[in-house]
Amino acid sequence: MQDLLFVVDMQNDFIDGSLGTEEAKAIVPRVRELIDSYPADKVYFTRDTHKEDYLDTQEGRNLPVLHCIEGSEGWQIEASLDKRRETEAIDKAAFGSVELARLLEKLNEAEEIRSLRFVGLCTDICVISNSLIAKAVLPEAEVIVDASACAGVTPDQHRTALAAMKACQITIENE
Repeated sequence: MQDLLFVVDMQNDFIDGSLGTEEAKAIVPRVRELIDSYPADKVYFTRDTHKEDYLDTQEGRNLPVLHCIEGSEGWQIEASLDKRRETEAIDKAAFGSVELARLLEKLNEAEEIRSLRFVGLCTDICVISNSLIAKAVLPEAEVIVDASACAGVTPDQHRTALAAMKACQITIENE
């Protein structure tokens, strides 16, 4: 049985770039601590990935702030976390990742997954989306979100997302 850690979108634009927040900056040490507590081959990163035409997409029309443009500094995973990355990052063009679902199925076939812990940004957008995908793909695995290693767009939206995930039988730790 294996236990996995998923680090969601801990990218420069979400930490101290175009969409950065003080709450996002504050969780970096806790995320680093959790990464260090897992074997390197059990840690996976997602990376929000947009093209130059982002503002012409549905997401871009609803959130007209250029961010995480593929190859840019803002798209990069925060440097102190990226040094700990051994697995290839999962680039995702949407909040939730179909590639993540495929990876989970493949990993579970190789060795049953007991738990999946999610940390990162933003609790109310990409963390909740990918946690729910994991719960749908592996309903018997424990899906955990460490609230102390997540930040939302706002503190209120962070708390709302945690409550929604709890209602979907996702374990919330360190609220």
